[in-house]
Amino acid sequence: MLFSLVRPALASPFRQARLYSQLAQHAPSPTSQSTLPYLVRRNARGSIPVYTDIRNGGTRYLVLIRNVEGNADALADDLARTLFPAGSSEAERIQVQTVHQKHVVISGGRWKSDVIRWLAQRGF
Repeated sequence: MLFSLVRPALASPFRQARLYSQLAQHAPSPTSQSTLPYLVRRNARGSIPVYTDIRNGGTRYLVLIRNVEGNADALADDLARTLFPAGSSEAERIQVQTVHQKHVVISGGRWKSDVIRWLAQRGF
């Protein structure tokens, strides 16, 4: 009867331990880091630091890339030239700016997923 009062979860301290899964870290290729004049490090959670900012009552949609190390202007130029094919309607609408040489702001459309995909293809 004494054994029936003891809960099985308390009987073993190993059963109380929680298992946490870790995010898979994408290791950037060494060639992409050495040839590009900029670096976009992943945040503490392991994701690419690309965020959205919706302003003016939902009429202005901004995509932000934070904490760019190196030449943020070169990143802005590469994004403007190669994110969309030349001559497409998206390429004509995109506007890319740098803020304080550390952040890149993209306006003209809802392109967060495109920017994340573009950065991941570059090895970030």
